Amino acid sequence: MRLPHIAVAALTWIWPHAIFQFAIRSCHVVTRSARGKWSLATAKAGATRKTGTGLVTQSFVLRKEIFTLDLERVRHSTAHVMAAAVTRLFENVQLDIGPATADGFYYDFDLPHRFTPEDFSRLEAEMARLVAANLPFERVELTRAEAALALEGQRYKLERLSDIPEGEPISFYRCGDFSDLCRGPHLARTGEIPAFKLLSVAGSYYRGIETNAMLQRIYGIVAESAQALQAQLDRLEEARKRDHRKLGRELDLFSQHDEVGPGLIHWHPKGARIRTLIEDFWRREHFRGGYELLYTPHIGRALLWETSGHLGFYRESMYAPMVIDELQYFLKPMNCPFHIQVYKSQLRSYRDLPMRWAELGTVYRYEKAGVLHGLLRVRGFTQDDAHIFCTGEQIEAEVQRAIRFALFFFKAFGFTDISAYLSTRPAKAIGSEEHWTQATASLEKALKAEGLAYTVDEGAGVFYGPKVDLKVKDVIGREWQLSTIQFDFNLPERFDVTYVGEDGQAHRPYMVHRALLGSLERFFGILIEHYGGAFPLWLAPEQVRILPLTDKQIEAARQVAETLRAADLRVTVDKGTGKLGAKIRNAQLEKIPYMLILGPKEAEAGTISVRSRAGGDQGALSVEKFVQQVKTEAVPGEWLMVNG
Repeated sequence: MRLPHIAVAALTWIWPHAIFQFAIRSCHVVTRSARGKWSLATAKAGATRKTGTGLVTQSFVLRKEIFTLDLERVRHSTAHVMAAAVTRLFENVQLDIGPATADGFYYDFDLPHRFTPEDFSRLEAEMARLVAANLPFERVELTRAEAALALEGQRYKLERLSDIPEGEPISFYRCGDFSDLCRGPHLARTGEIPAFKLLSVAGSYYRGIETNAMLQRIYGIVAESAQALQAQLDRLEEARKRDHRKLGRELDLFSQHDEVGPGLIHWHPKGARIRTLIEDFWRREHFRGGYELLYTPHIGRALLWETSGHLGFYRESMYAPMVIDELQYFLKPMNCPFHIQVYKSQLRSYRDLPMRWAELGTVYRYEKAGVLHGLLRVRGFTQDDAHIFCTGEQIEAEVQRAIRFALFFFKAFGFTDISAYLSTRPAKAIGSEEHWTQATASLEKALKAEGLAYTVDEGAGVFYGPKVDLKVKDVIGREWQLSTIQFDFNLPERFDVTYVGEDGQAHRPYMVHRALLGSLERFFGILIEHYGGAFPLWLAPEQVRILPLTDKQIEAARQVAETLRAADLRVTVDKGTGKLGAKIRNAQLEKIPYMLILGPKEAEAGTISVRSRAGGDQGALSVEKFVQQVKTEAVPGEWLMVNG
């Protein structure tokens, strides 16, 4: 895409950026700490360069200077360079968008040629030439008419242009003979782009709408060095091996079916067993934690959703209404309005508070087909929802209790690397400043009391209340958001939720939304990837498999299985006719924690040969000793209540 001949002012360099560029290009001694900072060790440069500020840099020595690498700019700029390479190598290219992502970048194209991984080497070579040319990224602002002229023939870009509101600046970024409609920001020059790699190509509906054209999306990553790039590729390969969609098929855990619809999960027996274990643990600990459980309907009348505001603000994410007795009903996208109805079913007193109500409630949200992803993004899912109704004097203790409860759950499921994010009042918000201040202070105090490091996102809260998001890192270092503790100053007003105070007057309670795991579907997907399908013993759908050597040991194997089942262990007997090696291999592929080998010698001695998934051969044990050992291991943890 070429811009019309309009005067362009090059980007201005700021002083630290000039040093950063000079040091990298002259010395190549840049490293990055674990916190994402660049550190330049002693570096000498013998040339002179004038920056955009007019400052001249001559020979200098940099000692342990610290600079921040803006990964978003690097990724975004690399996406533009990839698009430039595509337009150079292929004809009739229609461009859409090319943003940075949390892991890298992508760009969406529409063209007659169908990309394959075999095209990547050509594209990478052309990208390398553009990087070596050290071309400047130049920002240009155009009028709407000039922009339309520059985008002539680019139908997707013209639609994107029409999305820009009147009065907002319309900017392009030019890199050599390629330019793109883009808000930016970008790097100063292509030469700043370090090591990169194109990964894959996939179909992507334009704007994520399945009735639109299918575009081709090329994904890539970028890193600060070849070594760092290889490390990132290794992590991606490990993530590929752990992909819950792949393991879900191999381990027969869940499936989806076109005949039913996308984003709707079928839990197979093994997956359903794990879900049941999670639910049973969740319910037991909630009862111990002072919660009462609710069950609420899957549908509600339009009036309910009008009162809650969902029809006004969330309608696009709700399924179409059904008409029953001339009234509209909607599948519920949230559980909150139903819990409020239970609260309002009778007069509440300050003596009743706090009230903690939890539900494993199935909700339905219309997600666009383009964003659906295995168990992680679905259309029907079960939230582990809870709502706390309390007085202003109780919120501090209740918030701390909720955060401590979340930490207990994380550790029970094997997550120990936890970070917290506190989102505060945005510019447009409802609720009094006093309530916002009190609620925010209670969240912050609770985080400190639990010893959690946290980041404050100033002004990033939703309009109806401050919140804390708790995120965990999995075994390969990826961060996942799980828990949210969210104040709500909106729904109590909309539904006129009250309690009778000590003064005999009606008061508005504080309402706190609380989800620990998010949704069972998404959490299960995260668990699969965290453990690579090798679930801890307490969650394994099949804990023990007995492997008789011959048919003569099947009866003895059956008796051992009965003993194990009586001890509440999940056990099967492999009655197949294959050799022992094949049976062991099958059990290992299915990630069974324990294999018990039963041959003539073991049957006669009343023992079993124990082989574990993790440690291999563990020798012969009596059945009673094995049961004792496994029962000790198969415990997730106990919720130690504090403050009642």
